[in-house]
Amino acid sequence: MAMTLITTNTSSGAASSSFTSSIDSTYKLYIFKFYDVNPATDTVKFSFQGSTDGGSNYNVTMTTTFFQAYHDEADSDTSLGYSTGYDQAQGTSFQTMGDTTGNGADESCAGELFLFNPSNTTYVKHFYSKTNNYLNINYSGNAFVAGYFNTTSAIDAMQFKMSSGNFDGTIKMYGVG
Repeated sequence: MAMTLITTNTSSGAASSSFTSSIDSTYKLYIFKFYDVNPATDTVKFSFQGSTDGGSNYNVTMTTTFFQAYHDEADSDTSLGYSTGYDQAQGTSFQTMGDTTGNGADESCAGELFLFNPSNTTYVKHFYSKTNNYLNINYSGNAFVAGYFNTTSAIDAMQFKMSSGNFDGTIKMYGVG
């Protein structure tokens, strides 16, 4: 299946990055790829949320799971674990994808989010993401999120932001089909 670039949002000092058009029934799979997302504030979380009203509100109910792996630069500490604090059980908050990203010039977050069949009005909308961040404490971290938007309404907009402050970075939206 071919991946078609639909749009690119390049942010510089932005509070959020929103995709409010072109999420429709054209494709059954949308992929958001983000590159060099660097926050202005140290130790913040990169997150997303969907909308069913064209981006007027980003508060769709979702259920999610989150696990992550870490490895420090000194090669002295590693871990892999499930992080219950980043799960949502029928929550409407923005979902964390990248944990405690640093704001140094060499620190950033990159990854992708897959959104399945967002225009379907019969079933919930599944998604998963995988990210890699350079954390504020000189660790490389991989985070994995999976879940679903618990709505039969079409998801027609998506927004990405940090838990606090602005960010620089590029997010591209692709359709697959």
